[in-house]
Amino acid sequence: MTTETAQQKKIVARDLPYAYDALAPHVSEETLHYHHDKHYEGYVAKLNELLADSALAGRPLAEIVVASDGPLFNNAAQAWNHEFFFESLSPAPQTAPSGRLREAIDRDFGSFDQFKTAMSKAAASLFGSGWVWLVEDRTGRLAIVSEPNAGTPLTSGMKPLLCIDVWEHAYYIDYRNRRADAVTALWNVIDWRKVGERYDAK
Repeated sequence: MTTETAQQKKIVARDLPYAYDALAPHVSEETLHYHHDKHYEGYVAKLNELLADSALAGRPLAEIVVASDGPLFNNAAQAWNHEFFFESLSPAPQTAPSGRLREAIDRDFGSFDQFKTAMSKAAASLFGSGWVWLVEDRTGRLAIVSEPNAGTPLTSGMKPLLCIDVWEHAYYIDYRNRRADAVTALWNVIDWRKVGERYDAK
């Protein structure tokens, strides 16, 4: 294998889609440097090490997540989850859902406020580390799914729309052990325009 071919097979860490200080005061510049540069990029680097001798090398990241297990899955899923999470945030977000997504949230949760309460409760109460997801299930209904560790709805055939990272590295610098406060602050920078685009995509 040539060096060029090997490079083509690597997963490349994505830059943040905004400046490191853009989400302050809800998410600090220091937190984003650690979250993105240390943790996310660390998962990507380890994933590339594991892919070097894998038949999954060269495949898209989402396909690697679905087709892998063990350490390869853990690092691939964490890389994919983090990319999805960072892209859900914005310094100038649409602060509430609209259109078809708003109708679906009202239908399946009663109201946007009731949805936020339910998802915040799920995020605050998930034991240990993991992710809490808003998904569209196989029947077309919206649901909140809690996944420990590197868990992702990709492996269950559900369509991910939004996630909240409740690993301590996502909030501990800013909020220490006050996870519920970190989740409350995060609603200020979640971009419902992006979530709506995901929902509308076929």
